[in-house]
Amino acid sequence: MAWRMPAETAPHDRTWMAFPREGLTLGESPAEREECYAAWAAVAHAVAQFEPVTMVVDPSERARAHRVLGDGIEILEAPLDEFWMRDFGPTFVVDDARPGVLGAVDWVFNGWGAPEWAQWRLSAEIARFTADAVGAELISSVLVNEGGGIHVDGEGTVLLTDTVQLDPRRNPYADRARVDAEMARTLGATTAIWLPRGLTRDYDAFGTNGHVDIVATICAPGRVLLHDQRDASHPDHAVTAEIRSVLADARDAAGRAFEIIDLPAPATLRDGEGFVDWSYVNHLVVNGGVIACGFGEERADAAARDVLAAAYPGREVVTVDARPIFARGGGIHCITQQQPAVTA
Repeated sequence: MAWRMPAETAPHDRTWMAFPREGLTLGESPAEREECYAAWAAVAHAVAQFEPVTMVVDPSERARAHRVLGDGIEILEAPLDEFWMRDFGPTFVVDDARPGVLGAVDWVFNGWGAPEWAQWRLSAEIARFTADAVGAELISSVLVNEGGGIHVDGEGTVLLTDTVQLDPRRNPYADRARVDAEMARTLGATTAIWLPRGLTRDYDAFGTNGHVDIVATICAPGRVLLHDQRDASHPDHAVTAEIRSVLADARDAAGRAFEIIDLPAPATLRDGEGFVDWSYVNHLVVNGGVIACGFGEERADAAARDVLAAAYPGREVVTVDARPIFARGGGIHCITQQQPAVTA
């Protein structure tokens, strides 16, 4: 078997999500909690304009999910304690030698490094639940990893960060060679490009310690969209300059140098917690469309749509307000997971 993770731009069968439930990151007040539910529902309905959406719902949230989601979203019930589907759900792969076969990589999930606040033991079982629901072959991995910690081009290249896969709270015995081998086995990625880190906010207490899907993504073979913080007063100005340097020297699995496309950050630099990590890189590509993060900045949101439309020609770019999602530690890409289409 030779598993391969298709690029996000390849045709999808559906998108998977997980419905929020009571817990530390949901929100302290009723208004904050309702804001969270509404944000997840808004993303689900935006995606559903382009492809089917299946939402995993904890039994405790059954009634609310049906009320908030309404029609058009498939609901499957399973015990949850987290709701970031990209990270604890399976990474879907295909086997080009066996048409019609879908695989599902079950990474070890420990709540982004087992911090004291995280509740993750129920959600760690969702990859297997999802694989069973779609009849996918399960590919077990001993690597602690999350879907937000990888980006692929579908042709053998994967983007990683030193601070995620080599995080001692995740994989204390890993080195680059071991991770590279596991990426090749599970994703068919023979060339790993190691970025030094992620965005500054992502290293706060509730961060992921450097997920790549908020800083860079391969929009097409040989082309990378890079978060571009242009304000030198923001610490991510230096971070993205460092990452740009690494990408400029890198070569993908086909030996190509990358064309680096800047995706400028919004103008907002701070919120009540400090420097923001608002990023348009954290979008989701769907069948015929792109679901883009919006931040209530008309000019910056429109500029991001223009860049994304050019990066993904022929796709409609739809903006959804992602501020409630980012306030809880992630973005649109973080709460979704694509299931590639397979044909017999």
